[in-house]
Amino acid sequence: MDLMELGTSLIKSKLGGNANGDIGGALGNLFGGDSGGGFDLGGLVSKMMAGGGSLGDMVSSWLGDGDNEPISTDQVKDLFGSDKVSAFANELGVDEDTAADTLADAVPQMVDKSSSGGSLLDMVGGMDGVMDMAKKFF
Repeated sequence: MDLMELGTSLIKSKLGGNANGDIGGALGNLFGGDSGGGFDLGGLVSKMMAGGGSLGDMVSSWLGDGDNEPISTDQVKDLFGSDKVSAFANELGVDEDTAADTLADAVPQMVDKSSSGGSLLDMVGGMDGVMDMAKKFF
């Protein structure tokens, strides 16, 4: 299962019949920027690592094969930006809090599944690559 299918499946299972829009398109816009279409999980991971502290520890737990630390709805809104979470919610026909809650469940699983066996870490050059990318934000 590719990342788009995984994300779509996770969102559908959380929202049930409440999602009215194109989940894949909404996810692409959220993760890929205004032009949509792609998932920049490496960029998301780098941004979280650059933030340091609890976000850095949190994303490290998602990258490993152990338990994932939870992310709060407020942290989701801070991470993606309230405007993007709001746009995501509008695309799916749900309120912003429901969208943030859904993303708080889905995003850790998406990062975890994409990094199982190291594929996401390999994409960014392992943990050293993640740390190097994080340093560029300072």
